[in-house]
Amino acid sequence: MTSPAAQAANVVYLDHNATTRPVPEAVAAMVQALQASWANPSSAHGPGQDARRALAAARARVAAFLGCGAAELVFTSGATEANHMALLGALQMSGRERILMSAVEHPGSQALAQRLRGQGVKVDLIPVDAQGRLSLAAARSLIADDVAVVSVMGANNETGVLMPVAEVAALARSAGALMHVDATQLAGKAPLSFAASGADLMSVSAHKLGGPKGVGALMVRKGVALPALLSGRQERNRRGGTENLPGIAGFAAACDRAAATLAADIRHMAAQRARLEAGLAAALPGVHVYGAEAERLCNTLCLRFGTLDAEQVLMKLERAGIVASSGAACSAGGTQPSHVLLAMGESPLHAKAAVRLSLGFDTTAADIDAAIAAATQELLPLLADGLAAAA
Repeated sequence: MTSPAAQAANVVYLDHNATTRPVPEAVAAMVQALQASWANPSSAHGPGQDARRALAAARARVAAFLGCGAAELVFTSGATEANHMALLGALQMSGRERILMSAVEHPGSQALAQRLRGQGVKVDLIPVDAQGRLSLAAARSLIADDVAVVSVMGANNETGVLMPVAEVAALARSAGALMHVDATQLAGKAPLSFAASGADLMSVSAHKLGGPKGVGALMVRKGVALPALLSGRQERNRRGGTENLPGIAGFAAACDRAAATLAADIRHMAAQRARLEAGLAAALPGVHVYGAEAERLCNTLCLRFGTLDAEQVLMKLERAGIVASSGAACSAGGTQPSHVLLAMGESPLHAKAAVRLSLGFDTTAADIDAAIAAATQELLPLLADGLAAAA
């Protein structure tokens, strides 16, 4: 039996780190909010106050799942806005002009860093080792009293490698810097608690755990007076604009589902990833798994098949009904080497060969077996030709 997502699109969907299909509970909650709570939550009249109460209830549910106080939660359009709000706000409130982030942060954060460099802000990168693990020794040497904020992913979106958030947060605190965690990939795939993380700021996005696109959140630790990125009186004056109540309702419903099943989901995804990793390694020569010796997300498998270009691999797999993604950013000129793998010391040739297979809670054993069979059928001849040519 294949998963509902696979049945709906007639494919095996292994790109859950990019986005996950909205769960039925989220869709139902959004429809309900559109029909019953359509008024503006800022309005003083009855319908507006009904919407305000619905917003407060949804906020409390999301906060409970994320391990933060309801007053610490700022709803945004997604994790990218939340990341920008955290970094730009930290710069503004601290008066310092230096940012640290890991060398493997999301391209959206790296683009912001490049823009800030053009404005005279110093942005330094904390390196990672060959397994993609953050160097605490480097972090310790880089974090000083001129740093406004240290920004680190909770888990890398390409390799799934987990980062030492608590340890970095302690280093940041000792230097009087704020600690920001991009927890986009953690929510729904690992236990997550803002209160226990040691972070001052944390970003998440609803669509990574079965909620809708266009809604996310920034958690702001009580006592941190973060300036607004978008001015306005909504969200306790921290993010202007009428709240996306249908999206927030869907976000809350997705959080409720994830909270009820998280432990079982983690066990299931870990078992299916192990099945996939072992099956591909047994069936195909030249399989190299990235971050294999590091602690990783339960659902993420980043690998290359010899030196086969990722774009070619993905085209072959999709032709066989398997949807995945590369670890690289695509542009009109073709696939570029993954900045994550380059930071791990990989050559451009290998960095262009990386493929990311990311599972969901509804990925079944049948989906995994279909993916192994398709990869064997489509890629084994190419790998055999490469081995023959090398000989």
